[in-house]
Amino acid sequence: MLRGLTTVSFHAEDVAAAARWYAELLGAEPYFSREVGEQLAYVEFRLGDYQHELGIIGSDFAPHPRPARPGGAVTYWHVDGVRAAFERLLSMGATVYEEPVERGPGFVTASVVDPFGNVLGIMHNRHYLEVLGR
Repeated sequence: MLRGLTTVSFHAEDVAAAARWYAELLGAEPYFSREVGEQLAYVEFRLGDYQHELGIIGSDFAPHPRPARPGGAVTYWHVDGVRAAFERLLSMGATVYEEPVERGPGFVTASVVDPFGNVLGIMHNRHYLEVLGR
């Protein structure tokens, strides 16, 4: 039934600012954008080994009001070095959601809250590398 990750959607009050922040983080510009009126309302980035999609949507288009505190499901993106990625995110203005934790041999996770209130998970996952190697 679930065939693969298509889009991870984050919301932001200021989509243009979020697009700039993520462009700096990812080292790539969005490949798609849409304006509503004269405001940027949506951008999409392709990233990683499988070209997964990260979408940033204006908060006005959220199906429900945003909670006062970040939470909910955490999507983890594979990184080669969790500590280095975690420190880079913090240096860019993200705040700690969960410090790096070793979950077992070959598995380390951490997460931050981006400057726009979204939880961004990072992980070194040996299974990811095994699948990629096939």
